[in-house]
Amino acid sequence: MRIGSEEHKELFCRSFLSSHLEYDPPELPWPHLTEAELARLRAIPVWTMALQTELNAGVMVNGFAESQPDWLIRQAIRLQGYEEDRHARMIGYLSQRYGLDAQPTEPTLRPERRAFIDFGYAECVDSFLGFGVFRLAREIEFLPDALISLFARVMIEEARHIVFFVNWIAYERARRGYGAPLLQALPTAIGYVRALAKNVGRAKAVDQKEMGFAAAGEVFGDVTLPSFLRTCLEANESYMAAFDPRLLRPQVIPHIARFALLLMGQRKKSPKARTIPHNA
Repeated sequence: MRIGSEEHKELFCRSFLSSHLEYDPPELPWPHLTEAELARLRAIPVWTMALQTELNAGVMVNGFAESQPDWLIRQAIRLQGYEEDRHARMIGYLSQRYGLDAQPTEPTLRPERRAFIDFGYAECVDSFLGFGVFRLAREIEFLPDALISLFARVMIEEARHIVFFVNWIAYERARRGYGAPLLQALPTAIGYVRALAKNVGRAKAVDQKEMGFAAAGEVFGDVTLPSFLRTCLEANESYMAAFDPRLLRPQVIPHIARFALLLMGQRKKSPKARTIPHNA
């Protein structure tokens, strides 16, 4: 299959549309949490940031979809916009139900091509890390599995989003005449640099003392950087294996993680992380 062909477009769009999951956040089986579990959940320092990101994404992606002349691509991006909106409702309902401190402002992202591309690369970075965090959270029972399991569908959707994005951007570049790997390398590198820089900026914005990382630190304290990267890679491979083998997958961040592990393997190995088996 040639990247940029009609066959490619039909595959990545229709695969995305047909794999949509039907659910409504308020109707999910939200569990009762103990005071200790509530304290741990409330100590996670990202709820405002996470809700703001999804609110911004929903408005931007929905707006960008309407600018697409191709009907099939427009339908697929509309669906992503709906799912981003639903992620915001998911976090909003979680916040309301369990008394989390999430205080977003009005969405600010404009529905432009540059914003959609920046968001796509940012999702590729965030999803790779999120896959690892989600798996570790289940393994060490950071929160009740009844709660963590509700977000399994969100992880699946994030995997779908990033696979759709890397195929869409490759298709678009091929249609514009620069689909060759060397011609794609520079804009891809710029996209990931912008995404990583944004992540560094968000990390600096978090006041660890005020937000309370202590609860998470006590539980994740034995997780080393090598073990975390290996978990991210394993989880990422598991999610990516569900897609048609003809589709492109995000490769840059997994390659960086493997290279980092290779470098760390040349040094003294860190102690193996202790985890609690998950009994699902």
